[in-house]
Amino acid sequence: MDGQKLLRISCLGIALLAISTTAQSQDAEHKLAPAIRIAKQSMKVAEGLKDYSANFFKRERVGGQTIVHSMAVKMRHEPFSVYLRFHKPHDGREVIFVKGQNNGNLLAHETGIKSVVGTVSLSPNSKEALSESKHPITEMGMANLVKHLIEQWEFESKYGESEVKYYPNAKLGDRQVKVVESSHPVPRKQFPYHKTMLYIDKETGLPIRIEHYAFPVNGQPAQRVEEFTYSNVQTNIGLTDTDFSTQNPNYGY
Repeated sequence: MDGQKLLRISCLGIALLAISTTAQSQDAEHKLAPAIRIAKQSMKVAEGLKDYSANFFKRERVGGQTIVHSMAVKMRHEPFSVYLRFHKPHDGREVIFVKGQNNGNLLAHETGIKSVVGTVSLSPNSKEALSESKHPITEMGMANLVKHLIEQWEFESKYGESEVKYYPNAKLGDRQVKVVESSHPVPRKQFPYHKTMLYIDKETGLPIRIEHYAFPVNGQPAQRVEEFTYSNVQTNIGLTDTDFSTQNPNYGY
C-alpha cells in the first residue's frame, strides 16, 4: 500500500474517531441530571401531602441586608393555604393567605404598638409584603422550595462547569438526611450561586432544607447567602378552614 493511500485511510480513521467521540459527548448525561431526578422524587412526596405544620427558618439577602426569620407555619395544599406566626423577629406577627379568598390578598397583623393598625390586607407581590423577603407567600412550602431548585438546576444543566456530590448518610439536627450538593468553579452569569445544597429527610423523603452559597471573594470561603429550613414537620394532621381564618380564637387577629 503506497504512503499516500495509507495517509488517507489514517485521516479517515481519525475523522471517524472524532465523530464517534463527539456523539458520545453529546449523548452523555449531564452531571446534574441524577440530582434533578432525586429532587423531582422529593417534590412528588411533598406534593402528595394534604397538609402539614412545621417550624420554618429562612435567611435571605434582601436590599443588601441579611434578613433572618423564624416562624411556625401551617400549610394546606387544597386550596393552597398558609398560616404564619413569627417568632424572631416580630414576635407575634401573624399572616394568613388562602388562594381564591380575600381578593387574592394576604391578611397580616402586628403586635405591640403596631397592633393599633389592625389587620392589613396586602397583595402578596406588593413592595410592603416583600420588604423583608425575596419570595411571596404564594411560594411558601416544601413543594415550592424544591420546585424552584429544580428549575435552577434544569437551567444550569444547559451549560458545563457543574460538579455534583452526594452525601447519603448525613445528619441535620436529629434527622438522618441525604444531601445533594451542586457547585460551579467559576462565576458565570448563568450560575446564580457557587454552591447549592439540598437536604432530603431519609425517613419521609421530604425536602427539608436548601442552602445557597455565593462565589468566594478574594480567596475567602464561600459565604452562605440563603437558607430555607423546615423542622419538626408534622404531616397530614387534618387542618381545616379554621386554621386559616382570622376568626380562629387561638390567633391574635
